[in-house]
Amino acid sequence: MQQGTLMRKVKSKSWKKQRYFKLQEDCMTIWYQSKRTGKTESAFSISDVETVREGHQSEVLQSVAEEFPPERCFTIVFYGRRGNLDLVAGSAEEAQCWVQGLRQLIEPRSFPLTFALVFRTWIRDWFQKADKNKDGRTNFKEVQRLLKMMNVDMNEDHALRLFQDADKSESGTLEGEEFVLFYKALTQREEVLSLFQEFSEDGKKLTLLELVDFLREEQLENEGTEELAMELIDKYEPSETARARHVLSADGFLMYLCSLEGSIFNPQHRALWQDMSQPLCHYFISSSHNTYLIEDQIRGHSSIEGYIRALKRGCRCLEVDCWDGPNGEPVVYHGHTFTSKIPFREVVSTLGKTSWGNSSSPLPSMGMSPASSHHQRYGQSTAMQGISVLPQSAVRRWICCSGNRPTCAPLSPTPQELKHKILLKGKKIGRLEDTLDGPGDEAPDVSDDDNGAEAEEERRRAKVRTQHGSALQKDKETLAQALSDCVIYCKNVPFRGFQEARSHSRPSEISSLSEAKARKLIRDEGNEFVRHNAWQLTRIYPSGMRTDSSNYSPQEMWNVGCQIVALNFQTAGTEMDLCDGLFSQNGCCGYVLKPPFMRDKETLFNPSDPSSREGLGPITLTIQVISGQQLPKVANSKEGAIIDPLVRVEIYGVPADQAHQETKYIENNGETQQHHGPRRAQTKPCCPSPSTCSLFPGFNPRWDETLQFQLHVPELALIRFVVEDYDKTSRNDFVGQFTLAFANIKPGYRHIHLLSKDGTSIPPSSLFVHICITE
Repeated sequence: MQQGTLMRKVKSKSWKKQRYFKLQEDCMTIWYQSKRTGKTESAFSISDVETVREGHQSEVLQSVAEEFPPERCFTIVFYGRRGNLDLVAGSAEEAQCWVQGLRQLIEPRSFPLTFALVFRTWIRDWFQKADKNKDGRTNFKEVQRLLKMMNVDMNEDHALRLFQDADKSESGTLEGEEFVLFYKALTQREEVLSLFQEFSEDGKKLTLLELVDFLREEQLENEGTEELAMELIDKYEPSETARARHVLSADGFLMYLCSLEGSIFNPQHRALWQDMSQPLCHYFISSSHNTYLIEDQIRGHSSIEGYIRALKRGCRCLEVDCWDGPNGEPVVYHGHTFTSKIPFREVVSTLGKTSWGNSSSPLPSMGMSPASSHHQRYGQSTAMQGISVLPQSAVRRWICCSGNRPTCAPLSPTPQELKHKILLKGKKIGRLEDTLDGPGDEAPDVSDDDNGAEAEEERRRAKVRTQHGSALQKDKETLAQALSDCVIYCKNVPFRGFQEARSHSRPSEISSLSEAKARKLIRDEGNEFVRHNAWQLTRIYPSGMRTDSSNYSPQEMWNVGCQIVALNFQTAGTEMDLCDGLFSQNGCCGYVLKPPFMRDKETLFNPSDPSSREGLGPITLTIQVISGQQLPKVANSKEGAIIDPLVRVEIYGVPADQAHQETKYIENNGETQQHHGPRRAQTKPCCPSPSTCSLFPGFNPRWDETLQFQLHVPELALIRFVVEDYDKTSRNDFVGQFTLAFANIKPGYRHIHLLSKDGTSIPPSSLFVHICITE
């Protein structure tokens, strides 16, 4: 890789040009050049790479699959909205060299990032930005430009003093470790040092017992605390001598606080920690709407990238809208619109390759309904190539023990039983039992018209058709039966009220509701909605008016237990932050177990009346917002502009718990400023003089403010931390955010690792907070 490799960069069937790719000596940057001109076209950092896909796992490479074999092809996928880089190597060996090499380079950065690695990576990136003439050194003018780029507004004399202190060689430039010293002086954490010294008798180290005291008193780690303390010393103490003495230095203490164990997110909940043997209807399921679209709903682009990105994000419920296509092959697109089309074959192939990469949980694939008879036959046969079907013996066993009524148990199969299975939601002819025993003599019972007048009308029409028409109808029904046999646990039925559902519906059925219909039911029959969702699946989809692919709030739907709340994954914003926040737990498997009071068919819970929840009373969540670290500049901001950061904490849950509070904003002169917002209480700061700790307010701001919230139904609460750049004359600019379920919060002194607007990591940007939870 460092010697360089000639490969083809592919943008389309007609754009395939040779480029010379080379990994730089720092092992953190890849440059590529035009073969013809030798001119460097572009470069990217390894830290920008999210993953590497082998073979034809992109729309572009699939379009040239006949020209280039899969073993020579690979795709570099970047974080955020940057486009993929599709490459074709000269040989399978060269492709593997780059695929495996890139994977090794990006693997250490996967969460949790060790503080030392983030520190080194960030320094290296900034050093390269400062070193304009690429001579491996930075002079003072370059450092001054760098400070502006880093969001630091610093007095020139003070900057020169830091520069001279770091210039140990007295060469007038900084290189290597000298630049590291400069960066350390810039990012000194006085609030952490003050906390360290509070528990350290000599102010220089924490003994094993002192660290145990800190973990018990502040972090509320009450189980296996001594073993945890030893583990943290071995893991984060940089000095071998200190590790041998079982003590933790100030550097090691900071590394621990910035690590996974020091994060606000409970590390034990990142793995699969919930019971996966409950019926499907007892889980919230990560769900997307019109998954194939990556832009708007009318003229947007359809792409298999939509499926790949959604699956990589933990989505387990996808939408596949099939329509008649050319050459006898069905296509997927948003019907009756101008969106582009993709072959159904490619969608099935993609699902087969990528469905189980992040999760083995079942995948309900929605909307499998090709239009014509021929396409139904094609769709059924093609789909079965990529679908693992649950054995009929298991289906029969579930039917026999459930009785198919909401009063019987179990209600439906569990995620554990359905691992590595794809469930199809769609129309179905007849009952689930008919799938096993074959249809009876009576006319087929079409799922969309169960027990309705339209079904009876269809039967009447069938009797008076001509012989020719009857033959066509018979052919249509036979083909529909073949495809409908694939629909087992997600038979689509219309919703005609909760009473009708209790009397006639089965747990194997599912109803889809628009967001407007769902809101009306929440408002008028909240408790009935919760009870219904305790035994049957409900899917919610966006209003047809959301042609821009905007999203509705999923929280109000989760409040009544709706399992499949479909969102437009391509649209960043608060709604997707909530979705990512809820499903970032439980191994990111896309399934989150609902609270016990939402799994009881006789529950009294109504989200509009928190007192209907059984259990303890409200809890108090107290958040001390202490400081921010390495906050990024706002995108497209003017050169030299410094942000005025504030932190807003937002609570999403039942209506009684919805709330938000903000800190003051900090101007770039380091002074905190009051602005219109909720009242706040002040607390004792972590260091004696906060003003002396905010030397670089846009970069390392200090707030030391306390925000307090009452939560009546904490089991449903999501907490969103938002950092914004305050603007007096217009809307504040977004800087970063992090969202998590209340159930995943760890108390004590914690770091919150911020994410960008589209949910990707922006290390090492973070907030430092103290969390207290009381009943």
